[in-house]
Amino acid sequence: MAFIVWALLLFLLHLPTIATGSSAHFGGNNTVRCHPNQAAALLQLKQSFFWVNSPVILPTWQDGTDCCTWEGVGCDASSHLVTVLDLSGRGMYSDSFEPALFSLTSLQRLDLSMNSLGTSSTTKDAEFDRLTSLTHLNLSNSGLDGQIPMGINKLINLVSLDLSKRYVNDNSDISFNESDDEIIFTGDSYNHLQESRLMSLVENLSNLKELYLDHVDMSTNVDDWCKTLAQSVPRLQVLSLDGCSLNTPIHHSLLRLHSLTVINLQSNPGIAVNLFPDFFMGFANLTVLRLSHNNLEGWFPDKFFQLKNLRILDLSFNMNLLGHLPKVPTSLETLRLEGTNFSYAKRISSSNFNMLKELGLEGKLISKDFLTSFGLIWSLCHLELLNSELLGDSGSNLLSWIGAHKNLTCLILSEFDFSSTKPSSISNFKNLRSLWLFGCNLTRPIMSAIGDLVDLQSLDMSNCNTYSSMPSSIGNLTNLKSLYINSPGFLGPMPAAIGNLKSLKSMVFSNCEFTGPMPSTIGNLTKLQTLEIAACRFSGPIPYSIGQLKELRALFIEGCNMSGRIPNSIVNMSKLIYLGLPANYLSGKIPARLFTLPALLFLDLFGNHFSGPIQEFDAVPSYLMSLQLTSNELTGEFPKSFFELTSLIALEIDLNNLAGSVDLSSFKRLKKLRDLNLSHNNLSVIMDDEGDNSSSTYLSELKELGLACCNITKFPSILTRLSDMSYLDLSCNKISGNIPKWIWEKWSSSVVHLNLSHNMLTSMEVASYLLPFNRHFETLDLSSNMLQGQIPIPNLSAEFLDYSHNAFSSILPNFTLYLSKTWYLSMSKNNISGNIPHSICNSSLLVLNLAHNNFSGPFPSCLMEQTYFRNILNLRGNHFEGMLPTNVTRCAFQTIDLNGNKIEGRLPRALGNCTYLEVLDLGNNKIADTFPSWLGSLSNLRVLVLRSNRLYGSIGYTFEDKSGDHFPNLQIIDLASNNFTGSLHPQWFEKFISMKKYNNTGETISHRHSISDGFYQDTVTISCKGFSMTFERILTTLTAIDLSDNALEGSIPESVGKLVSLHVLNLSHNAFSGRIPPQIGGITALESLDLSSNWISGEIPQELTNLTFLTVLNLSNNQLEGKIPESRQFATFENSSYEGNAGLCGDPLPKCASWSPPSAEPHVESSSEHVDIVMFLFVGVGFGVGFAVAVQ
Repeated sequence: MAFIVWALLLFLLHLPTIATGSSAHFGGNNTVRCHPNQAAALLQLKQSFFWVNSPVILPTWQDGTDCCTWEGVGCDASSHLVTVLDLSGRGMYSDSFEPALFSLTSLQRLDLSMNSLGTSSTTKDAEFDRLTSLTHLNLSNSGLDGQIPMGINKLINLVSLDLSKRYVNDNSDISFNESDDEIIFTGDSYNHLQESRLMSLVENLSNLKELYLDHVDMSTNVDDWCKTLAQSVPRLQVLSLDGCSLNTPIHHSLLRLHSLTVINLQSNPGIAVNLFPDFFMGFANLTVLRLSHNNLEGWFPDKFFQLKNLRILDLSFNMNLLGHLPKVPTSLETLRLEGTNFSYAKRISSSNFNMLKELGLEGKLISKDFLTSFGLIWSLCHLELLNSELLGDSGSNLLSWIGAHKNLTCLILSEFDFSSTKPSSISNFKNLRSLWLFGCNLTRPIMSAIGDLVDLQSLDMSNCNTYSSMPSSIGNLTNLKSLYINSPGFLGPMPAAIGNLKSLKSMVFSNCEFTGPMPSTIGNLTKLQTLEIAACRFSGPIPYSIGQLKELRALFIEGCNMSGRIPNSIVNMSKLIYLGLPANYLSGKIPARLFTLPALLFLDLFGNHFSGPIQEFDAVPSYLMSLQLTSNELTGEFPKSFFELTSLIALEIDLNNLAGSVDLSSFKRLKKLRDLNLSHNNLSVIMDDEGDNSSSTYLSELKELGLACCNITKFPSILTRLSDMSYLDLSCNKISGNIPKWIWEKWSSSVVHLNLSHNMLTSMEVASYLLPFNRHFETLDLSSNMLQGQIPIPNLSAEFLDYSHNAFSSILPNFTLYLSKTWYLSMSKNNISGNIPHSICNSSLLVLNLAHNNFSGPFPSCLMEQTYFRNILNLRGNHFEGMLPTNVTRCAFQTIDLNGNKIEGRLPRALGNCTYLEVLDLGNNKIADTFPSWLGSLSNLRVLVLRSNRLYGSIGYTFEDKSGDHFPNLQIIDLASNNFTGSLHPQWFEKFISMKKYNNTGETISHRHSISDGFYQDTVTISCKGFSMTFERILTTLTAIDLSDNALEGSIPESVGKLVSLHVLNLSHNAFSGRIPPQIGGITALESLDLSSNWISGEIPQELTNLTFLTVLNLSNNQLEGKIPESRQFATFENSSYEGNAGLCGDPLPKCASWSPPSAEPHVESSSEHVDIVMFLFVGVGFGVGFAVAVQ
């Protein structure tokens, strides 16, 4: 399911047993008893499973009874030994393979598919090599992870091996039991296996006839898969390698497997060759060929259709595969050609397809001529068509042709435009049971007509464009069992008629734009077993009526703006297995009864506003396996009841306000715990007692540990006992000294994420500065420590590397060789010197931050010339010299920060190509040019800093297009300390559209990178005397203009008063004259105003008292006169705000007597005492920007 998240990875949710029953009663004589030791082993195996829907699993498995009569067990009639064990599809969970299983050495057939048997540690402990009599082994969809279990390669008698991750056919991961209409949730008990040596798996399996390895990751397989199979499994009849990431082209050596009848190689683009491999025609017995999604090219030979036994041919979604739709063998039952370049070149009759049941075609293939000559396919029950506009008569003819197929029960239409279609054309599909519409343009009348298809049992509308409300006619589909809608175009409320769909078993709404409250009629869907609603725009609480859904197994409501408390009615859902309410606005206390719902395995309340302490509860019996409470407002102490949730595998309660202490040894009863995250609370984690042997094995299964900001002072000693850690976050603590070598040695093959940032670490115990991490390693964060010497780097490249805020002094000379996968690299604020190697330009970095080091030499032009992928370039605070490149093409920059270097020359006009640019900071360099008005066309530009350069000329209204937008989204412009002259045109401020929009929403942006817990920040420095306020949130509203320390003259334009969202205005140290525009009093958001050291005269306008947020005012060293306003903020300013204006009087200056205008005095230039306001600009790659402010 799209939004049943990772938790279901561990478990196959089982409702009543699959229709087959899997009872294997061999030798029905009730007087025959199986061997006692095998009965005992089976009972021990039973004890290792649990099944949340019933306190009793495998009820026929009773001590003292004949195990040969037990369900799923079969025995040999003569020896009475157990030879068959079939427990498929029972939804049982076990955290490991029970050793007793491998004592059943007489087993010939073993099927544990569609259960959940654990993760990578499970496969390591398996002893399959003891089951030497096995001929059939099925572990598909059994929740396995990591390498293929050891020992399977020694089962020389195997005839059939299935280790697949096999997806169900619809989008909701469900199937219906035809006998009783129960839903079987396959959820995600999917395998996640990998195999780097196919040869080592199959070299001893010479008797193998069936091999199913679908979605086993073979991306690192070093063997030629075709030659390996041809050599090792010569008797193979069925080969299924769907989605295995095969990386070598298909080879004719495969033809040596002359017995092959089934070949499934779809979704392996790495096997593609220039021409279609025509040697497939050599498989005379071929009945099934699936090659979809493989980037196959060339001409598909017509002769292939002469294979007389061919039943299934799937060539779909090979866009460059050419061919004719020919005469086909009468045996063909499935033909999939959608997404190919096949054409209809001959007049052929549908009589050639008299056995065809499933057909997939490209919409452009279907012409009027096709429909006329082709006729009807009376056997057709499944039709999939891709991409057609359905215009005019041709559209009507096509839909009429579809509707004439009276046996058609399943119709899939992708990328069809129904905008010109008559609703009556849809109403003809009366016999449909399943209708799937993907990426279609739908009108409201068409959607209403769908409501006439009253026999529909499955309706799927994904990524469709509707832009209207959902019609109430959907309530007519009373036979509907599965409803899946993932389309952003549905507007308005969810219709109350949804409550009429009383046959529904599964309902999923995702990315719809429903508004208003969730209808209470949803409580009428009493047969519902799965309810998912995600990324909708509801308001209000979760309806209380939802508690009426007594059959519900999975309830998931994510990102839907739901507020209020969790309704008490939910705690009555005794069959609920998965409860997920993440990313909403739910509040109040978490009901303690949620933790003890009798069937609940997964509870996800991430990202809400739950508050208060968690009440203690009786944790027995509880099957809870995953508890996700991250990012709430929980307080109080860590609940002791959590230590009794003995089935827990994952516990995440980070980003809350829990206080007190937690002793890691308290988790000793949670022996299955693999994921523990206590980060970012107010907790103090007590380290284990290394001398206490009684607790030496606690947390022994741990794979992920988050203890960020937990007041720890050393590395937990338990880490030295863990060999397969994948995630470790010890950031924001007080750990000092060395980073121990066992981190690199013990976890080199397992670790994916390592964050040791914000500690007091000084050195690293490493044998080499090339860290020996595995190819899956993603994140290394060592920032904000006291590390010295050479920067270490993963030997196989990581995606996210942060070494900032340390004392590193050097890098490997060839470090760029190890950045092949890196997209984020920060080495800012270290002591690294030297040149940047040119080879860094060959990397795929999205973010490169080398700020505040001692890099020198010519500016590496290639960093800006090859920019079609780079988003952030920050080299500020170094010693780069030279000029910026003029050849900036295919620019994808969002941020360019080169502040504080020695860059000379002109600004390259090619920067105008950087249409995504949001931040440009070239301040504190030696650039000599005029004002870059040509940057005004960059509609995304928010920050422009050119201060302290050698810019000259006018910054007035000189642009040619006086009607167009000019810097329309600019929030900060800093041109201070240059040589600009002339006056400001009255319309100069008019063009700053963004600053003219009043915005006081305080909207917060918090875009984080998908891999790191951190975010990228830019620094923008603005001078403002005495400024002393701090914005702690990331706001989009801060705006500033600094034109100080230039030679601008003339009056200050009155239009500045239209910039109603301006926070900082600094025009000091210029030669402005005239009066202070009273319109400035309309800038009610203004917090800092500096007009000092100019020639401004007249009185201070009384309108400035409207600036109620003004905390900094500097009008010193001008020609102002008259009485200082007294009300509001003006009562808070000191003498320094007004000094150097001989004609001013009134508080805080001396009182006014008989005032008269003073004589003009020479303009006195005073020294400017600057205080730096550092504005942190947060930029998420691909997102917008926001600001926070701090004072330095």
